[in-house]
Amino acid sequence: MSNLFSGLEEYGLTGLEKMDVYAQESKTKLISNLQKRVVVKMREEELVFDKTYKCPACDAEFKSKVVKTGKAKLIQTDSDLRPKYDHVDSLKYDAVLCPECGYAALGRFFQYLSSAQIKYVRENITSKFHNQKFEGSYYTYDEAIKRHKLALLSSMVKNAKTSEKAYTCLKIAWLYRGKRENLSNDTKNYENEIKKLQASEDEFLMKAYEGFNGAFSKEDFPMCGMDEYTVMYIVSDLAFRAGKLDEAMRMLSHLLSGRGANDRVKNKARELKEEIKKAQEANQE
Repeated sequence: MSNLFSGLEEYGLTGLEKMDVYAQESKTKLISNLQKRVVVKMREEELVFDKTYKCPACDAEFKSKVVKTGKAKLIQTDSDLRPKYDHVDSLKYDAVLCPECGYAALGRFFQYLSSAQIKYVRENITSKFHNQKFEGSYYTYDEAIKRHKLALLSSMVKNAKTSEKAYTCLKIAWLYRGKRENLSNDTKNYENEIKKLQASEDEFLMKAYEGFNGAFSKEDFPMCGMDEYTVMYIVSDLAFRAGKLDEAMRMLSHLLSGRGANDRVKNKARELKEEIKKAQEANQE
């Protein structure tokens, strides 16, 4: 099993190799590996700005970069609903990280911590965290991946809902995909790097699948801002990507027979169903 938290050593968080994302209780420690800055086109720094946050874990005020409202133009979505924007990958800016104490979370979850969760964060992250000063004008994929891994670690330490962990894993997988798609052809050992990025993406997609699949019958909707049918669709797509074709088809059948699904989700489900049928036929040849 690879180390999901590789890349976080520079923050002073080590010894995370054997941590289980979905364990009921995890006692925490942390890991990093700086990679070269990805060349970003079209002046990405003009599309982001510094937003001020107050950390719920340590009360420090700090700034985190976010995409300006209305500036990111949606081009398309992948089959697993990963959004793709013109000029900027807005997914890089979803995680909010307090540079003082190390607490991090996706933006929608950042402000909500109980007193017990604050205690867990301070004991398991802050006590070991090394502040890394950021001086860039935008986040590279490597920086974004590390920020999201810190968000995943925080979700584990604070015993967050399974769906929050799954959603964070999905975001990390999408970031690895974005980095892979934007990797320059003249990168040293290009083919090997592509394989590594694909492997990392697949690993986090599987973690997302495990989490959403487990949360589906245990948590209430909306889940991470998504309704039941959207989550059902994502689980189907993740199952398909994991090679679980029969499971994906069963979930899609439930979705398509449901009365509450909107046309957009049902159309995506029909497209995915056709792709799965092709894969099943290919397996029988």
